Amino acid sequence: MKRLNALGKLSLLFLCSALFLACNSNTQVVEPSVTQSKELSMRNPIVKKKPKIFRKEISYTIDSLKTRKDIDSLFKIYSDEQMKTILALNRIERNRLRPNRPIVIPDCASDEFNAYSPFPENLNFLQCIPKTVLISQRVQAFGLYEQGELVKWGPISSGKSSTRTPNGLNYGNYKAKRKVSTVDESWILPYYFNFMNFEGVGVHQYALPGYPASHGCVRLYMDDAKYIFDWAEMWEVKGSEIARNGTPFMVFGEYHYENQKPWHSLSQNMKANDLTQEEIDTLQEYVKKYHSDPKNFKSIASKNAEAGLAKV
Repeated sequence: MKRLNALGKLSLLFLCSALFLACNSNTQVVEPSVTQSKELSMRNPIVKKKPKIFRKEISYTIDSLKTRKDIDSLFKIYSDEQMKTILALNRIERNRLRPNRPIVIPDCASDEFNAYSPFPENLNFLQCIPKTVLISQRVQAFGLYEQGELVKWGPISSGKSSTRTPNGLNYGNYKAKRKVSTVDESWILPYYFNFMNFEGVGVHQYALPGYPASHGCVRLYMDDAKYIFDWAEMWEVKGSEIARNGTPFMVFGEYHYENQKPWHSLSQNMKANDLTQEEIDTLQEYVKKYHSDPKNFKSIASKNAEAGLAKV
């Protein structure tokens, strides 16, 4: 009996001790040592990742426009701004729409126009070039870049099968607000900007029928022709010598004249008109040639002269 009482007292003492420790507000928590913290941080470093920017999904459909009434209804369904996008996607002008000529139409034709560009927003290998004009013959489009950033794109009509526009790296030479064609004097070429001097090839405003149709030049909408006319730079000539090249015009890609129009493929794949790896490789070769040409860079003497003028 005494033994039981002793055990009871001992149990009571243990219980009180446990309660005291549990209720003690001054109970200390043992912090991990500095060494332990460093080991943990090294094992599980916190890496801040930049958020990925995903390209917005755009769906396209093909409309056959079988009758003139179908064409007229198109302009009632869509706003003027939406129609500009639709016409540009089809490389055509309003008065060139015809019955039984299918056109591609985005399911939502209200986004920013650059969202429909076949050119990427950034091309890192162009970042050291102040301004670049890209002309893709495969998808009949131009893209304007400032230090690798896309600032504008639009539709073109390059040379037809018998008079194809030559591919290659060229430079903006001379320009004229109004030029008379050397092929036919009745053809007036507004906002002409030459980039192949001896061949007489340049960009200018002229009708876009929805396919390559020129005699070698690159046709543009009027607004686009004027933009490039003001935006791109001409060569610098001293005497009979070229002192400095103008803005590079990079023409690349092959249009398949017998196949369906490449923009019609957007209805199956929204990336169908994007640059191919082969085209990127070609552009990178052009960039190498650009950097190897001293006429693309100011001399040290001219830089020092400009710096002196700036100080004055």
